[in-house]
Amino acid sequence: MSGLPPLASFRPRIVGDLRGYDRGRLARDVGAGVTVGIVALPLAMAFAIASGLPPQAGLWTAIIGGVLVSALGGTSVQIAGPAGAFIVIVYGIVERYGVANLLIATASAGVLLFLLGLFKLGALVRYVPVSVVIGFTNGIAVLIALSQLRDLLGIHVEKMPANFVGQMQVIGSHLGAVNPWAILLGGVCVLGLFIWPRLWAADSRFRRQLDQLEVPGALRATSRIPGPVVALISLSLLAWALHWPVETIGTRFGGIPQGLPPFALPDFSWETVRLLVPPTLTIAMLGAVESLLCARVADQLSDTPKHDPNQELMAQGVANAVVPFFGGMPVTGTIARTVTNIRSGAGSPVAGLVHSATLAVVVLAAAPMAYHIPLAVLAGVLLFVAWNMGEWREFARLKHFSNHYRLMLVSTFVVTIVFDLTAAVQLGLLLAVVLFVRRQSDIFRAEPLSREGGQQVWRLYGSLFFGAVTKIDPLVAEVEAAPGPVNLVLDAQWLLSLDTTGLDALEQLHKVVTRRGGRLELVGLQPQPASLIERSGFAARLAEGAEGPGAAS
Repeated sequence: MSGLPPLASFRPRIVGDLRGYDRGRLARDVGAGVTVGIVALPLAMAFAIASGLPPQAGLWTAIIGGVLVSALGGTSVQIAGPAGAFIVIVYGIVERYGVANLLIATASAGVLLFLLGLFKLGALVRYVPVSVVIGFTNGIAVLIALSQLRDLLGIHVEKMPANFVGQMQVIGSHLGAVNPWAILLGGVCVLGLFIWPRLWAADSRFRRQLDQLEVPGALRATSRIPGPVVALISLSLLAWALHWPVETIGTRFGGIPQGLPPFALPDFSWETVRLLVPPTLTIAMLGAVESLLCARVADQLSDTPKHDPNQELMAQGVANAVVPFFGGMPVTGTIARTVTNIRSGAGSPVAGLVHSATLAVVVLAAAPMAYHIPLAVLAGVLLFVAWNMGEWREFARLKHFSNHYRLMLVSTFVVTIVFDLTAAVQLGLLLAVVLFVRRQSDIFRAEPLSREGGQQVWRLYGSLFFGAVTKIDPLVAEVEAAPGPVNLVLDAQWLLSLDTTGLDALEQLHKVVTRRGGRLELVGLQPQPASLIERSGFAARLAEGAEGPGAAS
């Protein structure tokens, strides 16, 4: 056991952030938490419904998961809860395995996430290439938008397929039964969400006119109300008052229960866990990537201390292990709500706790009001989320990058849409490895410095590894073609690294040189190649063929 690396210490960020905590910081955190709680309300419901779950699943995920991650996490300002990136994953798991097995897979993923943090593997997530991250993020954004077409068009379909082709076929076959009122509500919602922040921008004409008219501060305060909340309340009232025939949360789900969620244990067996390995790994992988990417964004926008990736993964693990027992869905860091939290003045995890408390108060006090929320309005909110989630400018910038980058991004994007996220990430990482090997092999080269009689000096550059060993072949060919013995000197001062395959290539070169009556010298070795050559015994074999000691220096 003494040879194992030390485990990560469990030290939540809130412990340090509460030192010297004063009333001013509390006021800022409370204000930010209330703001984010209001923003999270429509998003949590929309994410759950789009995932094939009842709206309360998203709400209690945001409440319970948000509390646990804020209290135990490794960041000061990150907000956790249900995320748009999980919509496609969760819907597919529910469609294939059922809700009970989704809960088991989520809890199992929570255990896996905790272990990743405990064994200090949080930094590994940073090894995922940015092109792969952008590819699957944009792909998920497209799938989220496509998944909302049913509610946006008001089409009555009992259950949508989980795959892209199936969804398109169902939508295409029901285009004759669209509901114009639903399209109107969804369209106005999307348009309003784009207009609302621009309407209140400091340099907008509308804002300047209000300044000239000396409008009361109460009206100005409406600019602080998040756009999704404005859309949710105003359009729900409009549809209810005019009796528009659109599907609502009440007509599909019977409303939202007004009370605490019951604690329930899903049917659990090790056989079930074994069958759920693929979805478990998918949830854990996506949760880790999303959470740590969100934490890195928070580091850039906030002046709080940098995040602890291992502590954050342990907190995410605890949250995902607990939330399923209350009927929740996967928990992860959420970029949009975290950014809102930072911009609202948050400085500690207390804001995240207040965010969850705000949601809990709204759910317990005003749950019946959700009965009349049109699903088309929630679809409009998710379309807006999908648009903001995608990094669409990256497609226009592809012409500035290498073919390797383009291939990884585009292939991950297409496979995410047509097949699934797991296959897309696997393909993206495989391409990243293959292309990295190719690029590193291109860097390595062996150049002749001098050829005088039976003495040849060559210089090695880069890394001599399994992907570059064929570049030693010209040296072998030249030694074999020489009319007499060749004393070969390899200047290795620019040889940065050497693996066992590269070592084998040098040993084969040594055999050829020795067979022809010459000798091989390696000079100027860097520490890593020198260590491998020494440990393998190759240095001793080189010394045996040399005229004096220290040939392999």
